[in-house]
Amino acid sequence: MAQMDIEQLSPDLPLKPLYVIHGEEDLLRVEALDVLRQAARQQGYLNREVYSADSASFDWQELLHAAGSMGLFADLKLLEIHIPGGKPGKAGGDALQELAGRLPEDTAVVLMLPKLERAQMQAKWFAVLAKHGVVLEAKAVSGAALPQWIQGRLKQAGLEIEADALSLFAERVEGNLLAAKQEIDKLALLHPRGHLLNMADAEAAVANVARFDVFQLAGAWMSGDAARTARLLEGLEADGEEPVMLLWALAEDIRTLIRLTAALKQGQSVQSVRNSLRLWGDKQTLAPMAVRRISIARLLAALQDCAKIDCMIKGAEAGNAWAEFKHLTLELAA
Repeated sequence: MAQMDIEQLSPDLPLKPLYVIHGEEDLLRVEALDVLRQAARQQGYLNREVYSADSASFDWQELLHAAGSMGLFADLKLLEIHIPGGKPGKAGGDALQELAGRLPEDTAVVLMLPKLERAQMQAKWFAVLAKHGVVLEAKAVSGAALPQWIQGRLKQAGLEIEADALSLFAERVEGNLLAAKQEIDKLALLHPRGHLLNMADAEAAVANVARFDVFQLAGAWMSGDAARTARLLEGLEADGEEPVMLLWALAEDIRTLIRLTAALKQGQSVQSVRNSLRLWGDKQTLAPMAVRRISIARLLAALQDCAKIDCMIKGAEAGNAWAEFKHLTLELAA
């Protein structure tokens, strides 16, 4: 069938025979499943069966039998299949292909998957499911897209928000969509429909629940966003994050940029080296941006700085490892 924007899913849309929900944003995956359950209730799918293929001993033949059996008194049936690990194995892959090829007329099937790796999305079982079903991908909401997402959710709750208050809201829930939803729900309870949220409302109600992590940090410095890089570094340090893993990730990214620079000078394209350099997700766009901005000499010097900071962490050299790490990362972002 087709890929569908997960945010456009509605309980009023007629149910299709098969839905495949996957992606890295847990909140959006759970919400999509809730919408489909609501649609099933509204449209007479009163019989609901849930299967969780969470171990190698899962009986896929039992699932196929359940899918092919008529519901009680021929009721319409919602069949949920949860694969927490995202890897059905050979037996599971074969069973899913068989199921997709002969979808029961009285049943709507929903397959719940986590974030899938590239190899899983290229597997035959996923291709067959995508061909016969509606694919709903729960993509992560990036920092740049977060304000618009929050504004849209507030509008659904009957609230408006001033620009400066929206910026504060987005900053404080960055990287944690579930927290953003919880804060929006709270604001909807605190204020009447049509209320315009101002800075005071945002400061009073929104908790500082930003989830700072190494992946966001890489995106910030590679894109040259010094202000965001500084904010993320402050959050990581305040959370008690040790610089060991952060330094390792930074050094790996610098090596990647050095190799990318060399490849581009040899006339190779980003696409041709994408897999060998592991330029997946946002890095496919961010890494070329970074090599255009940062000279090869600076990258090589930064790698030497990483070695020096590593000695500080191990106690082989005097100095403040956190301070040096922050200084280096901010320099690369500048």
